[in-house]
Amino acid sequence: MNALRMTLADGMTITRRNVLKIKRAPDLLGGVITLPVVVVLLFAYVFGSMIELPGMSYGEYLIPGIFVQVIVMSGQITGYTLTQDLQKGIFDRFRTLPMAPSAVLVGQTAGDILMNVTSIVAMSLVGLVVGWRVHTAPQEAVLGFLLLLLFAYAFSWVTATVALALRRPEVFNNLATTLSMPLIFLSNAFVDTTRLPAPLRAVAEWNPVSVVVQAARELFGNTSAAMPAPGTWPLRHAVPAALLWSALLLIVFVPLAIRLYKRAVSR
Repeated sequence: MNALRMTLADGMTITRRNVLKIKRAPDLLGGVITLPVVVVLLFAYVFGSMIELPGMSYGEYLIPGIFVQVIVMSGQITGYTLTQDLQKGIFDRFRTLPMAPSAVLVGQTAGDILMNVTSIVAMSLVGLVVGWRVHTAPQEAVLGFLLLLLFAYAFSWVTATVALALRRPEVFNNLATTLSMPLIFLSNAFVDTTRLPAPLRAVAEWNPVSVVVQAARELFGNTSAAMPAPGTWPLRHAVPAALLWSALLLIVFVPLAIRLYKRAVSR
């Protein structure tokens, strides 16, 4: 119990450090928000006029996908920040302090939750401008936002693991950008998966991004009975599937990230 209390206390200290870092370098948060805003405006007002969805507007269909896009982009900042700290020797300084080894990662990922909250609030306001609305009960909407934050927290551990394995900011940035594009665009974030060719549709429907986007749409009421029903179990049961994906990512990547961190600071 004392070890857990120490880890949480040290993690909160690291969280405050990361929040101050964002406060002093707001361009980190601005970069996460700017691109999704541009994407929303382009898709809602330019491409959206050419995309017809039965029973609903494209703006309402789009915004849950943008929420998850913001989460993926925020996760990239998690990894990039870790590689920078590693390269600058910040971890070596932490090693000299009487703190739990996992506290650095706990604090980093907890700080990213605050970044994601800010980003999602900003994108919600942009969504209201382009016609996005919540059509469910308040408790379902709250559950939708909590589910997004849970996935964001789990995904930040994924990027932390990749960052600690690669160790170099430029290498991580290039790889993360390369992998995030198909992760986002090969999903139902922007178009219905039934419009995709069969091989791509199979990949998209099992993509965790698609599952979380579909769960958010259901919890926010951004669905239409006139649209084709999902063909796979994860999209037919999107909310429990999103919870399972988040739990799986945490189970796999939390211990892996901590192990890589210990290895990194022991060199």
